Amino acid sequence: MAPYKSTLLSCPAAGCSRMFKNKSGLTKHARTYHSKASRNRQIFHQAAPTFRSPSPEAWPGYDHLDFDGSNPDAEFEVQEDFGGPNPDAEFEIQEGYVPQDGTWVELGPLFRVFHPSLTGLKCDAEGDLIDQNAPPPPRTDALQDDWTPYESRIAFETADFLFSRNQTSAKQIDTLLDLWAASLIKHDDAPPFTDHRDLYNTIDATPLGNVPWETFSMSYTGAKPLHDIPPWMDVTYDVWFRDPCLLLHDMLGNPDFNGEMEYVPYRDYTAGDKRCFKNLFSGDWAWRQADIIAQNEANDGSTFVPLIIGSDKTTVSVATGHTEYHPLYMSIGNIFNNTRRAHRNGVVLVGFLAIPKTTKEHAGDTDYRNFRRQMFHCSLTKIFDAIKPYMDTPDVARFPDGHFCRVIYGLGPYIADYPEQVLLSGVVQGWCPKCLADRRDLDSDEPCLRRCEKHRELLVEELEYGKLWEEYGIVGDLVPFMNDYPRADIHDLISPDILHQIIKGTFKDHLVDWVESYLKITHGTSYATQIMDDIDNKQVYLPTISGHVPDDIVRTFSTFLDFCYIVRCDMLTEDNLLQLQNALDQFHRLCSSIIESKHIKAVKEPWRCSSRFKALGQMLLTNQRLDKLAAARVDFQARGMLKGSCLSEALHMLQNPGETVDGPAVEAHVDLAATPRCRCDVRTLSEELELPNFPQLIQEFIHDQAHAADPDPPVFDPLSAPLFLGKVAVFNSAAASFYAPSDLSSVGGMQHEYIRALPCWHGGAPQYDCVFVDMDTDTDVMNGLAIARVLCFFSFSHRTSFFQCAVVRWFSHVLDARDPDTGMYVVAPATLEDDTPDISIIHIDCIFRAAHLIPLYGSNFLPRAVTSHDSYDVFRSYFVNKYADHHTFEIA
Repeated sequence: MAPYKSTLLSCPAAGCSRMFKNKSGLTKHARTYHSKASRNRQIFHQAAPTFRSPSPEAWPGYDHLDFDGSNPDAEFEVQEDFGGPNPDAEFEIQEGYVPQDGTWVELGPLFRVFHPSLTGLKCDAEGDLIDQNAPPPPRTDALQDDWTPYESRIAFETADFLFSRNQTSAKQIDTLLDLWAASLIKHDDAPPFTDHRDLYNTIDATPLGNVPWETFSMSYTGAKPLHDIPPWMDVTYDVWFRDPCLLLHDMLGNPDFNGEMEYVPYRDYTAGDKRCFKNLFSGDWAWRQADIIAQNEANDGSTFVPLIIGSDKTTVSVATGHTEYHPLYMSIGNIFNNTRRAHRNGVVLVGFLAIPKTTKEHAGDTDYRNFRRQMFHCSLTKIFDAIKPYMDTPDVARFPDGHFCRVIYGLGPYIADYPEQVLLSGVVQGWCPKCLADRRDLDSDEPCLRRCEKHRELLVEELEYGKLWEEYGIVGDLVPFMNDYPRADIHDLISPDILHQIIKGTFKDHLVDWVESYLKITHGTSYATQIMDDIDNKQVYLPTISGHVPDDIVRTFSTFLDFCYIVRCDMLTEDNLLQLQNALDQFHRLCSSIIESKHIKAVKEPWRCSSRFKALGQMLLTNQRLDKLAAARVDFQARGMLKGSCLSEALHMLQNPGETVDGPAVEAHVDLAATPRCRCDVRTLSEELELPNFPQLIQEFIHDQAHAADPDPPVFDPLSAPLFLGKVAVFNSAAASFYAPSDLSSVGGMQHEYIRALPCWHGGAPQYDCVFVDMDTDTDVMNGLAIARVLCFFSFSHRTSFFQCAVVRWFSHVLDARDPDTGMYVVAPATLEDDTPDISIIHIDCIFRAAHLIPLYGSNFLPRAVTSHDSYDVFRSYFVNKYADHHTFEIA
């Protein structure tokens, strides 16, 4: 790919035809002739919404959170007559449906329609409806200073740190407690625990999170041969599990999820009458389930709670015997997606399924394979039997806000990799578990029917076993466990495992191997190896293959990445779904994540803490202790007992005994580091930055700030503008906080990152990060954002004003649109008319977040002497990496 050449920049203001050679000229022109109030904080620095689940609580008469529709300051406006988008448009399931008055709200730019029957009404502990404005009953009679069974906050924090966060071994716990005790002897005091046994016993005595482990055994009961009985036929297999009903009660009642949980299925519409999809309850499946449940009028006012289930074998040790476990996990569809991704008890370990094993001699036996399949399904049926009665008749459970609701459970998406999907659905390996496409022609353009439970049962009843296997890919003598549960069709509910099927399967095992094969065929093994080494040296895959492979291969990768990033957006619209389909179609023309993260906490880390001998029992105990500590932390947090740190609380009690102070509300913003690197005068900093015109840049910055609100500001004149030559404080970094729910973030969806500008990073090379800057323009190019590289963060006071600033070097767009192959914008360092770098000073409020640029490498090999530290200095143009994370994908 040839390097791009910079082009003229046009003014994006409507009706203005001015053109500029660089970003500096455009910025000055915009400030002078098109000045308007900065929208940076309102548009980009938005704090996480404080109330994002207006389910029944936003309806008149269904006041789940004491919402008053008459309050003019309320976030949601209750509508008396439905005047929004047509809910019947383009959706069969809405045919003839007219929403009732008061069952929809205006939610910012969206209109939200609620299900009319499953409305999540409050009830008492017996299931009888109560006044919907009544306060919730108290969760506990414990006092605010009751740390039972821990003697104090220090004791709880110590137990939580040593066992949960640091996973300290028993021997090291004893050593630490001995040292602690030795330091306290002279004060006639002692640590909160005497040894590790005392600590473990205290955790075990925690009354919360106490869902005990149960077990049942299974064995082969069929006919056995008279001689040479296969070993697997005589083995008894143990399955360990916890009552899913009790686990569900713990999840539903977790006060950590208050404001992070849905009560009623809903549909969101834009003003243009298009659907928006966000959490599970905004989709058609949840609405259809509610329609079926509502056919029984006794269920009116209940809350639908769909179970999200996942299972996947995992190996904890290969070198010492290939030790495998088969954990089973569960979540609920009511929790917001970003909350579940934050893993704050949003996914729980239900059990460990048995893994039958045999010798290689018998591994291919039909009886053995059938036994493995049937034991898997029978185990799942046995485990979830406890919730089956409450799939038709309401259960009563406490919710995060403290109120009780009647609950109808249902089986929801089952997340699994492909081998587990065919096992779950009773489909032959190599066939699709979702549709009836022939396994020998999966790429056919011919339409094919979707699999469903009723069709499967009909085929099994009418056809012979061999024909089922060969023509339909059905294991005829297996009954999927979901057949025993209402409203559950395994073919509908199977959900792909993102890690194994998308990231590893498609990207690594298919696309990357495809590139390597192409290079070897085209260039021979020796030269192809050199190219692949160069690709590895450049570190970022997509831009580095450009120039080594045809453009269509580059576009294939770009299309695949677009698909992956679109599908992970926090909210999807109908237009996004069309983009997904287009990306998928283009991908074919051109050429689970919850489970794996939970494996580490629930299986691998407890296994490492075990003695390795009969480890499962130790792992169960470790998981139970972790649950107890997590439940205790939630309880103490809900009672306001964990504000600040142990040290800050102790100091506060010494200074203000008996007084509590609420912490400040978190607001999204950019802050300079707490401590400056140095303080110096303007001329000294000018010399350090090698910017002789630095005093004039500050002078121009002060002038612009003084006239920021002026609709007709005067032109900057260095002879008359105020001059500042005083002291400035120089900082190495700033911290940006922003709302990024599509990425792994806090429960509220907030993301926090550092932006650095320092001459020496840990004794090595300098680090000057790039940032997105809000230019406050109405252009569609990168949402009006510009790219700049931060050379310095500093602050200073001038007269009565205090300024927090950044010295930045601007980049300019070299194309009016995205690069056609990679789908990314291309920028180049901007220069002034005299070919000097375009540098200016901006307020840190203009900075949105960090940006990542990737050089346009071209087809030449990268010299080994060039490192990542040099990349922003030695190349002429750069891609703006929209794949840095999901939030960047949404804005760039």
